[in-house]
Amino acid sequence: MLCLVALPPMARAGRRRPSTSVRRRGRTLAALPCRCGRRHVIGASSAAALLPFLAPPSPAAPPIDPDVMLQRVHPSRPDWYEEFYASAMDQGMKSYEAEIAGYKANLFSQLSPAGKNILELGVGTGPNFKYYASEDGVNVIGVDPNKHMENYARTAAVSAGLPSSSFTFRRGVAEALPAEDNSMDAVIGTLVLCSVDNIDMALREIKRVLKPDGLYVFIEHVAAPDGTLLQFVQGALDPLQQFVADGCHLTRKTGQSIRDVGFSSLSLDSVRLSNAYIISPHVYGVACK
Repeated sequence: MLCLVALPPMARAGRRRPSTSVRRRGRTLAALPCRCGRRHVIGASSAAALLPFLAPPSPAAPPIDPDVMLQRVHPSRPDWYEEFYASAMDQGMKSYEAEIAGYKANLFSQLSPAGKNILELGVGTGPNFKYYASEDGVNVIGVDPNKHMENYARTAAVSAGLPSSSFTFRRGVAEALPAEDNSMDAVIGTLVLCSVDNIDMALREIKRVLKPDGLYVFIEHVAAPDGTLLQFVQGALDPLQQFVADGCHLTRKTGQSIRDVGFSSLSLDSVRLSNAYIISPHVYGVACK
């Protein structure tokens, strides 16, 4: 679910920080779109000999039923609260969306989504549809734990040119995505890993549902650098933020978590926005399975 914060007036232009690239196997992986190499299987001949004695593979599904996981990590809130939160997200993020628009346009241009299957995690009110959903043949699964996001998301999808038949809304959480293994050409997540219950499990699920060479496109607010005044303020306000913003954490080092999950290539940049003080530090980029 997207996080809700108080957004003070714009003070200064965002300051973009240098790109961070990941070095694997002696080469720097930062070019987009990425092209993933085929992985080698160690001991393939030995494994093949044992296949008749091995149990059949598990079905192409999350390890835990998505509905069970939803109730475990994000049980339904009071109906009035979820409706209020959805409405507040629809109206309260406009200044943020205006400043982040240029970064989103650049990121989503990597998708070339025509004819592809896309899962948007924490779809919320659908602010990202206008960047990618107008291509012919694109099919989108929008996942969000708040059922009241659906009407807003469907309205945004129609406005972006996405036919209603090509959009499916599913109540769910990142820890058990309602999609089969290797089924998605892309997974999109913006301002969502701040509020998941288990960020490592969520990232493993993203990798599970992506096809080989599939792309994970992300924008996330993160903890300020160690030792800064903003880091101190974030730490002091984090418990309150979690309470009023549906589990949003201010102090997560999400960029490092994305690096650690083991994508075959990753392009990751950082920026500090000007009109969102408490969540101004961001990371954004594209990872390839």
